[in-house]
Amino acid sequence: MSRGPHSTRILPVPHDDRADPQFHKVFFLWLSANCNILSFSAGTLGPVVFGLSFRDTALCILGFNIVGCALPAYFSTFGPKLGLRQMVQARYSFGFWAAILPALLNLATMMGYLILTCILGGSTLSSASVGFDPATGEHGGGISWDVGIVIVAVISLFVSFCGYKVLHIYERYAWIPPLIVFVIATGVSGSHLAPDTTLPPATAPQVLSFGATVAGFVISYCPIASDFTTYMRADVSSYRVFAYTYLGFITPIVLVQTLGAAFASSLAANPSWNIAYTNTSLSGLLHAILRPAGHKFSRFLLVILAFSVSGNISPTLYSFGLSLQVLLPFAFTLRIPRYVLSAVATAILIPLAIVGAAHFEEALSNFLGLIGYWSSVYGAVLFTEHLLFRRAQFGRYDVGAWDDVGRLPVGAAAVGACAVGAAVIVLCMDEAWYTGPVAKTTGDIAFELGFVAAGVAYAGLRLVERKITRR
Repeated sequence: MSRGPHSTRILPVPHDDRADPQFHKVFFLWLSANCNILSFSAGTLGPVVFGLSFRDTALCILGFNIVGCALPAYFSTFGPKLGLRQMVQARYSFGFWAAILPALLNLATMMGYLILTCILGGSTLSSASVGFDPATGEHGGGISWDVGIVIVAVISLFVSFCGYKVLHIYERYAWIPPLIVFVIATGVSGSHLAPDTTLPPATAPQVLSFGATVAGFVISYCPIASDFTTYMRADVSSYRVFAYTYLGFITPIVLVQTLGAAFASSLAANPSWNIAYTNTSLSGLLHAILRPAGHKFSRFLLVILAFSVSGNISPTLYSFGLSLQVLLPFAFTLRIPRYVLSAVATAILIPLAIVGAAHFEEALSNFLGLIGYWSSVYGAVLFTEHLLFRRAQFGRYDVGAWDDVGRLPVGAAAVGACAVGAAVIVLCMDEAWYTGPVAKTTGDIAFELGFVAAGVAYAGLRLVERKITRR
């Protein structure tokens, strides 16, 4: 069978088509997806939003990513063995109909990421416009944020149209330009890095709340992890796939987030950076940092950073079309092409990004925490199913039952476990708009306890479900 139909639809990839031996592709895909200004912006939240020193921010970034990167890397190993997209694999825990729940939440997560990355890319492209002054936020005939958002979204959509093979080729090299820009930024402004040393030592609630944001950033890849490994050879050790994926996540996320934290923690020592950040958010800060490289050259570098988000948007749009077919089974039945679904997603995200551009930092902080909560519960259900009930053996999955309601689990256990996890999360979460009674004392421990609670609940409920339904 040809590769084309499977790259646009959620059909399981046949064993013979899982023949790609280049496992390093997945490393470069996640490297490019996270070596951009979205990771940089996540790092700035430690000093700017949570009031952490650079040292404490950097330690949180390292520690929570060491743990957080493991779960999506583990799920990526399922792709070569089963040939199933991640949301289709969810049916083996949630059942055919209940899998619509994680598909819906995953679509909301991806749309949130698309909105945030388009805002970042569009505002940075606007900052590169002729006559822009990052110190005052004034434009002299350049493009607006709105126009920049549209340009970034449309170009990223075009890349996603090209499918699995071209996407991997693009991602193999997309990380290089932004990395060069980050190195230049460090070279021309590194001497001005002077982290604020007057901040008090971090409290446990500060660390845990920022940690939830850091973890949410990477754990949110769990619902799409195996989408990009389904064509890789099934006979190669899963440890190899895990290692490539884990390194692809942790390398750019830790380095770029820490760089963002370093510059954000130096705002007080650099009035021009502080004014630029206050007036025009992250794009202004980036422009101020790069300005010593020269007026024209700094604008060129900003354009590169603006389009660095395409490395994240393009694979997200690719997975968006796949998840939408799980949410709306008729989209699969009618054979609506994935690229049409991606185009619909782009048409939705552009106006949402334009509307949300005025509240970026607040939206980013709240969003990363929320997606970490549900992603941890989702991960706990699939993780428990695989280890406890499938005994970590891929041969125990009946791949041929992927769309057979009668042969898949009922899904009551998974939904019940999610409800238990959600209840624990509500008690333990700490967001700007709500703080649970437990979190008032401990800080945000929602994603950790939510994961444990959902896993334990699923183990018990699934035992009962299997005894009653025999599937």
